[in-house]
Amino acid sequence: MTELKSQGEATVLAQQHGRMMTIVLNRPGVLNSLNLEMIRSIDKVLDLAEADERCQFVLFYGAGERGFCAGGDIKALAQAVQEHTTPSAEQILEEEYDLCLRLHRFAKPILVLADGITMGAGLGLAAAADLVVTTERTRMAMPETRIGFFPDVGATGWMFSKCPKGYPEYLGLTGYEMVGPEAVRVGFATHLLSSERLPELVITLEGYSGSLSPIRSQGAETLFAELDHFFDKNIPINPEMDEWVAVYFAGKSSMVRIMESLRQCTIQTQLCDGVFTRLAERSPTAVVLTLKLLRHNETQPLEEVFRADLRAARFIVAHPDYVEGVRARLVDKDDKPQWQPATI
Repeated sequence: MTELKSQGEATVLAQQHGRMMTIVLNRPGVLNSLNLEMIRSIDKVLDLAEADERCQFVLFYGAGERGFCAGGDIKALAQAVQEHTTPSAEQILEEEYDLCLRLHRFAKPILVLADGITMGAGLGLAAAADLVVTTERTRMAMPETRIGFFPDVGATGWMFSKCPKGYPEYLGLTGYEMVGPEAVRVGFATHLLSSERLPELVITLEGYSGSLSPIRSQGAETLFAELDHFFDKNIPINPEMDEWVAVYFAGKSSMVRIMESLRQCTIQTQLCDGVFTRLAERSPTAVVLTLKLLRHNETQPLEEVFRADLRAARFIVAHPDYVEGVRARLVDKDDKPQWQPATI
């Protein structure tokens, strides 16, 4: 066992099994939320995996059955903002973004078992993977605007290469939650598997002894072929929702106009009403910022997307809505944030 601490207290556990390096997020009590200690630990394990010729691919999963990773440690970030502690909120975010970008650019295939809640920073890790496995327990969403933040970790860039038309805007603005197979349909995951078969999949990967191409994409294709028999191919389609999302969200640059068009919506009225319900819960400033980032990042390379994320984060954590959102949703839990301004 290649551990960074003793197993009892380590927030990240690492172990090499033949050709594979396993990285386990080990804070199940907080849904494996990513803090700075974990970010730095993962970075160290990646150094080992990168340098070891025996290691041909990396597997991520989370301890416990409730979630792979619910996101970043929001309370710690908010505390750093309020108390001006060291490390600063900006440093925490910068190291998180550097890690996510590193995973996108990593030389070896990456696999993520996104069982349970996978949001925020968890999606940042998964988005960089070649194979993302969901189960019937998976819940994927970007709920950040509910706490006065925005979908970061590169999401306003990489969603355009993964999702059908209009979904980057729809998911980023509304925080719509995808369950199990829908995460595959929308492009956030690549495969679906029953949670009961996860241990069997992990054992198979631990015992893998083949030789992968040094080219990451080709190595990933080989692993896909080896594992294909595990996965459920029955991914439901939803052409009516796809069409509605494309019509009302794709390419839009004004929240006011999006809302005006939705008020005149005569098809999929339940979906239209759901948007207004979700937007009413969210920071108007964070929502508008998210749309601006979507338009800016749509055609940018990932390096610029993460730079834009950091600029946006500097702005939003200094805005009253962020601390207020964390207070209302996570600390006092009165669900009555006082946004400034109060409306879009």
